[in-house]
Amino acid sequence: MKYILIVQLSLSFVLPVRVFGQHALQRLDDRILINLSENRTPERTGFFMFLSKHNDVVNVGVPVGLLAAGVITNDKAMRQNALYVASSSAVNVLATLILKKVIKRPRPFNGLVKINAVYQPSHYSFPSGHTSTAFTTATALSHAYPKWYVVAPAFLWAGSVSFSRLYLGVHYPTDVAAGALLGTGSAFSMGFLRPDK
Repeated sequence: MKYILIVQLSLSFVLPVRVFGQHALQRLDDRILINLSENRTPERTGFFMFLSKHNDVVNVGVPVGLLAAGVITNDKAMRQNALYVASSSAVNVLATLILKKVIKRPRPFNGLVKINAVYQPSHYSFPSGHTSTAFTTATALSHAYPKWYVVAPAFLWAGSVSFSRLYLGVHYPTDVAAGALLGTGSAFSMGFLRPDK
């Protein structure tokens, strides 16, 4: 009996609690996005749109830049790190697309509580692809070059891109959290490609 109670208590933290026919976690997601949408300014909206629009440029630019620098300087480790970052990104994109197709979570502006989005992207909401790709790049780059001046800007970028998805009203907080975990996990999963130190 004691073990059944422990399992039930554990599950209560893992599984969302239903409140008035809607998951408590979903209600929290909605409340956060409504609060953000009610406090937008044109300047912040422009800044976060810029981050979201240029996320792919950074995620492609990092491995391409590493590869180019590795070829120019004849640095084998740098070329290997380029392969590591690019492979991590490829695994992440595939995993993100599969999860979106399987879970099929509607975007916040198509949910039960209509969220006022700055724009309305297509496809499904869970997990956040922008977040997962930003965190894959940040994690892989930080593992390849574990210096504070690489790690701090990499995760500042990833965190800012992630927040932009909430601010713009195109992803729920749980989409972003899952994207961050997926992106980080994708980089860890390809760690075997890093050059030997």
